[in-house]
Amino acid sequence: MGHSPWALTAGILGNIISFMVFLAPMSTFYRIYKKRSTEGFQAVPYIVALFSAMLWLYYAFIKTNVLLLTIINSIGCVIEAIYIAVFLAYAHKKARVRAAKIILLLDGGIFSAIVLSTIVLSKGDTRVKVVGWICVGFAVCVFAAPLSIMKLVIATKSVEFMPFNLSFFLTISAVAWFSYGLLIKDLYVMLPNVLGFLFGLAQMILYVIYKKPGGNKKVDEKAVKKNIAVKPAAIDDEQKIMTEEWANQVKDKMENDNMMPV
Repeated sequence: MGHSPWALTAGILGNIISFMVFLAPMSTFYRIYKKRSTEGFQAVPYIVALFSAMLWLYYAFIKTNVLLLTIINSIGCVIEAIYIAVFLAYAHKKARVRAAKIILLLDGGIFSAIVLSTIVLSKGDTRVKVVGWICVGFAVCVFAAPLSIMKLVIATKSVEFMPFNLSFFLTISAVAWFSYGLLIKDLYVMLPNVLGFLFGLAQMILYVIYKKPGGNKKVDEKAVKKNIAVKPAAIDDEQKIMTEEWANQVKDKMENDNMMPV
């Protein structure tokens, strides 16, 4: 492939960790299979992940000499397609139709438009640059998705919905892919992973700050001593947060908001 041993090492590490991230939602789909129902889960994260893998696969195809990118995103396309197929098999009619429309629009229409327009309107290095910047822009949007989970952690002062292991591996993955992009001098692989590293680091910092056994209880005791009234709305919100079904959906969102291979 013409890459240095260090670049190969970084790329292989990125492939391994990205593969693990792609497999993260397996427990969700096993649950869907066992219950024969998608319950409250949404197909959007998997459809977006498929679109992302397709974009990077197209970039790798026109870039050439980036076999590691081709491998992981080919695997990603297959895994996400399986997830979507399982979802469509067990979703009720309304959710199935909605998911099918999004698939046709995003993975069919928009992706086809990107491919056709870049083939017709550009060529050579210009095409690589255009597709590269499209990949960067989309990657930035996906990497920013966990901001909602970080906001939830700060609001609830709880890391229940932000698994440390997932944040850790996503951060390592971002470092690996950034290193790979740096070593092969690929700006489009490097840039989004700078953001990925920063968000991953921020998540781990939040985990350290709010992972304090008994911390919330102490806060509540102080509030009681100070006769601080708790608003009914706050009580309602707390009850909603603690319901098991809502917790499962939030954890599923956390897993899938981060499914970016590079």
